[in-house]
Amino acid sequence: MYKGFKSARVFLRHRGIIETSIGFEGDRIACIGGDPDEIEELFPAAGILVPGFIDQHIHGAGGADAMDGTPEALHTISAYLAREGTTGFLATTMTQSPENITRALCAAKDVRAAGSCPGARLLGVHLEGPFIAAAQAGAQPKEYVVSPSVEVFDGYQQAAGGCIRVVTLAPEQPGGEALIAHLAQQGVVASIGHTGATYDEVVRAVSAGASNITHTCNAQKPLHHREAGAVGAALLLDEVNCEMICDTIHVSIPVIRLLYKNKPRDKFTLITDAMRAKGLPDGVSELGGQTVYVKDGQARLADGTLAGSVLKMNVAVRNLVHKAGIPFADAIACATYNPAQNLGILSECGCISVGRRADVTLLTDNFEVAATIVGGKVVYRA
Repeated sequence: MYKGFKSARVFLRHRGIIETSIGFEGDRIACIGGDPDEIEELFPAAGILVPGFIDQHIHGAGGADAMDGTPEALHTISAYLAREGTTGFLATTMTQSPENITRALCAAKDVRAAGSCPGARLLGVHLEGPFIAAAQAGAQPKEYVVSPSVEVFDGYQQAAGGCIRVVTLAPEQPGGEALIAHLAQQGVVASIGHTGATYDEVVRAVSAGASNITHTCNAQKPLHHREAGAVGAALLLDEVNCEMICDTIHVSIPVIRLLYKNKPRDKFTLITDAMRAKGLPDGVSELGGQTVYVKDGQARLADGTLAGSVLKMNVAVRNLVHKAGIPFADAIACATYNPAQNLGILSECGCISVGRRADVTLLTDNFEVAATIVGGKVVYRA
């Protein structure tokens, strides 16, 4: 007897939304279709079952931040993310002192070792900084910026127990290309971000092994008719995966459409880049020791610099469909299949198929999250 749903609308890659049964055995999808009498229904599935969302770039939520450096903070983030349909995430650090970064990495290592997340799974760490360009630091504290270093990264990776999956860096900085090549050899995604790199410098970085652009269009050289910059490279280089914060604040709707139109369908990845204020009322918050003011869905430093977001992943998906006019199937892939492929975990998750993890999200027709299931267990139900 399987747990699951006897009759549900299920989104399957290349097939679209079909009405079928789906059964879970342990933490895996055991069957799609077949005899519904073999399934013990978890609850009536009023909505559409889609793969669980994967957020490869998120700092915090629910009043907690990865840089708090405690298992409790990561548990809080995990529990909150389940409310927006996210079933897996990378705890994202920021440019800070080596001591603070190391503490955050050690907490991530401990949580992963314990397997103790109450909601979304902690898939690893996205090390955003400190290997960035000070001139493009954005909301990252400039005083802690350092040049890219293989030795420094290896120390951080050791502290993290090997769970750093993505590193954001500025490739034009001294040591940038050497670190990119080292990351590629280690199976870590080298992501170009917080950078003043020219188009040619981005091309060289990609040749060295970089494969991702961090929050495309933000904190990087913009497109100019005499210098295409990082944004031009993002649009032109098909092999590069592009993150985008689709809250319609960090980037406009026409720019979302432009990136979608130019990228292969599997190279556009939604992120939230959310900070601790996500899920809390408007007011004063904090990011990396800096005061952040949250009002009307925008998080900014005192000087007006955007400081992450309070975006929910289900809202990002809805924005792609309702505001940018992107087809449902492609929008879902941007939050599921594409990040799974980018992180090298597509054999485990990212789409609904037999043998993959039973990480699924039940969406209403208006993209509200009705329930979130991680490893076959209901971790959130509205």
